[in-house]
Amino acid sequence: MQPRHPVPADAPVPADAPAVPPADGSPADHAVGLAHFNSLPFAAAEAAFLECCGSLRWAHRMAAHRPYPDLGALLAASDEAGYDLAPSDIAEALAAEPAPCLHHDAPRAAHLALRAAHAAYESRFGHAFVICLDAYTPAQHVDQVLAGIRVRMEHEVDEERAVTAEELRRLARSRIVELMTAGPGQEG
Repeated sequence: MQPRHPVPADAPVPADAPAVPPADGSPADHAVGLAHFNSLPFAAAEAAFLECCGSLRWAHRMAAHRPYPDLGALLAASDEAGYDLAPSDIAEALAAEPAPCLHHDAPRAAHLALRAAHAAYESRFGHAFVICLDAYTPAQHVDQVLAGIRVRMEHEVDEERAVTAEELRRLARSRIVELMTAGPGQEG
């Protein structure tokens, strides 16, 4: 899954914020991106975190605990905040999650199969299906989503609740890394 537009391009940036060069994903990019992010106004940081995880409580906590000294500390804080989410916070985050989808050129049958699988999952568990696809190439995403739904449909409600919470944490981590490597105006 792709990040959902972490920091608005028009977010106010303090005059003393470091300039962010184009990112290539190196640790130096993370450090520069983190320094820029730490300097954002609270509201802009909170909005960016909301794009990483749709729980207002999580985003507020993450923005309030800045500055983060490095990416590892930021990711650890993300995990900790994720483990502390109440069921209502998880429901809020799930409501903000887009369903994994196909490119518009994909065959109609594939679109129908994915829609049917999502509908069956949502009917059984009452929320959107979420999965972190970082370990897979884009060409593998549809197969992984369909396989994931098929396997997870066999879970009991409590087991699926735990798996879903873990997938939300993984998605938040992935989006945070993406956020830290994107420069101003390059987000999303």
